[in-house]
Amino acid sequence: MKKLAIIPAYNESASIVNTVSDIVKNAPDFDYIVINDRSADDTLKVCKENNINYINLPLNLGIGGAVQTGYWYALENDYDIAVQFDGDGQHDAKYLDEMAEFLQKSGSDMVIGSRFIEKEGFQSSSVRRFGIKYFSGIIKLLTGKRITDPTSGFRMCNREIIRMFTDDYPKDYPEPETIIAILNRNKTINEIPVVMRAREEGVSSISLKKSVYYVVKVTLAMMLERIRK
Repeated sequence: MKKLAIIPAYNESASIVNTVSDIVKNAPDFDYIVINDRSADDTLKVCKENNINYINLPLNLGIGGAVQTGYWYALENDYDIAVQFDGDGQHDAKYLDEMAEFLQKSGSDMVIGSRFIEKEGFQSSSVRRFGIKYFSGIIKLLTGKRITDPTSGFRMCNREIIRMFTDDYPKDYPEPETIIAILNRNKTINEIPVVMRAREEGVSSISLKKSVYYVVKVTLAMMLERIRK
């Protein structure tokens, strides 16, 4: 089976080499593609200098546009499995084979790497954990399915979901909304425990001020997605 790691990157010049090296060393069965989302730093230069596989977006599309570009690449190049893999060093490539094996054996359409099943490693900030629990509750209310880590960007899916995401993918903060979209189509999502690291460099794009917008926007989007057929 052809397997692809999609690495969205915005200003990840300090960590992108280690991220790619982690995949090459610990998950050699996976191809990878870095989606450089018009970074303002030297991310593109670093990719070129280190012979990293990349797509350079002409405009900054945000996380949703960058990830959707990766799914388009996966579909056009006939990949059977695609996984989102953060460019900031938080995800660990040693889990990729385990996730792929679980995806196939369980018949899941998506597998999410959750830091909250065994609660080991980096657990995020208290404010962000509150938001995660909130979205977990909303998903449970709307679908009956409990997802412990609904904002996790460490997500692997099969070809059917790849095709679905090329057709429609939210622009920003897409993870909780797309969980509703998948479950709304009677597809299967499961989680496995993973250990995540603190980011190697930089800070999260979600500030305290943006958090209010994030919660309101995503909540409304999830509710609209639930009633959409």
